[in-house]
Amino acid sequence: MAQPSRKSYVHGCSQTPLLFETVGERLRSAVDQVPDKEFVIFKRDGVRKTYQQLLKDAERLACGLLHLGIEKGDRVGIWGPNMYEWVTAQFATALAGMVLVNINPSYQSEELRFALEKVEIKALISPPGFKKSNYYQSVKDILPEISSKPAGRSDIATSSFPNFRHLIIFDTEEKEHPGAWKYSDVFRMGTEKDRLKLAKIEREIQPDDPINIQYTSGTTGQPKGATLTHHNVLNNAYFIGIRAGYHERVRHIQTLIHNSAALAHLQTCVFPAPSFEALAALQAVDEEKCTSLYGTPTMFIDMLNHPDYNKYNYESIRSGFIAGAPCPITLCRRLVTEMHMQDMQVCYGTTETSPVSFMSTRDDPPEQRIKSVGHIMDHLEAAIVDKYGKILPRGEKGEVIVRGYSVMRCYWNSEEQTKKEITEDRWYHTGYVVLAFLFSSRRHDLCKYLLI
Repeated sequence: MAQPSRKSYVHGCSQTPLLFETVGERLRSAVDQVPDKEFVIFKRDGVRKTYQQLLKDAERLACGLLHLGIEKGDRVGIWGPNMYEWVTAQFATALAGMVLVNINPSYQSEELRFALEKVEIKALISPPGFKKSNYYQSVKDILPEISSKPAGRSDIATSSFPNFRHLIIFDTEEKEHPGAWKYSDVFRMGTEKDRLKLAKIEREIQPDDPINIQYTSGTTGQPKGATLTHHNVLNNAYFIGIRAGYHERVRHIQTLIHNSAALAHLQTCVFPAPSFEALAALQAVDEEKCTSLYGTPTMFIDMLNHPDYNKYNYESIRSGFIAGAPCPITLCRRLVTEMHMQDMQVCYGTTETSPVSFMSTRDDPPEQRIKSVGHIMDHLEAAIVDKYGKILPRGEKGEVIVRGYSVMRCYWNSEEQTKKEITEDRWYHTGYVVLAFLFSSRRHDLCKYLLI
């Protein structure tokens, strides 16, 4: 009988084939199956949209963007909190073959400057501001020329940003801003010619085309634009959903960039507020009967410790995801006992891997789920290597590397950095160190088992 390998290597064997379709194709398939099912709910704004309604809105915005001269492959920045316009832009750009660039809502003027320059953003979609951030003013700080432009129009040409052309502002008060298009005007701008062009582009888009750029910094250096494809994000979302049981009736409290799992399994995403608010999340669970929650350890701590926690009902909750930072075991136990999160799952990954590489299963014993970041995802490989890239025996300290469908295409406009972190044989070097199957974050002193 063959003995298990002593090498620190694991492969996620699976009988479920990978998807080979675009996000747009998946959205249209969802509309064919469940046109009137709610896809997204934005509680604070009172917005509830079905799959069919979202598709129609995404098509209209896509046609408006094409009318402005934004083409397949162009980068479109999205800057703002959890709002319906964000999701509409996400799917509009996917339909039109454009590349959506996520810009951190907390960025200031100089960080925005870098984000626009690095990936040569052609259009930026944003609210005028959020909380203490004045997004429109930040744009004016780096592009003072827009102040002299007519209100309600944007056709920017400047030597400092030669690729940037359009600022699109979505404002609930419908105010006009010098040098900026009103989102509502762009939404209505498309013509029959644009609709025909959109249909042609959709036929041309391939699953391996880029769909999204997310800035990631690691621990040092300037942000890098991790470039993900339709194939990357859709398959990762699909297999996350399978492992989490999303084929069952689910209502998630989610974040914007993770709504693809709901799409892949025809479920509903609930957004309690434009940004995380513990009370709004608790209220949404009760009112919408949410069954699954996604959050970081800090978010869950804030919810459990909120003074109004006991005012709401959480019996609908069955599962949840903890990610983004190592989770104290005591918190995991509280979520199981106090929030009914019996199928709580912990996952680990990086932006460059779309993002989840390891995830616990619902069949794992509860204590194992609490103490580990889970098993390798279906169709992925992982190994632990020394500084020379040699796979180590199990139990020795080394770096985690990952290979498979989820590994990003590249860092945009950063060929040298891409070659540094993705080898010729497509292993992505995470920079995270494992000792005796203990996962240790570079930023924290907490450790959790990797089950390999």
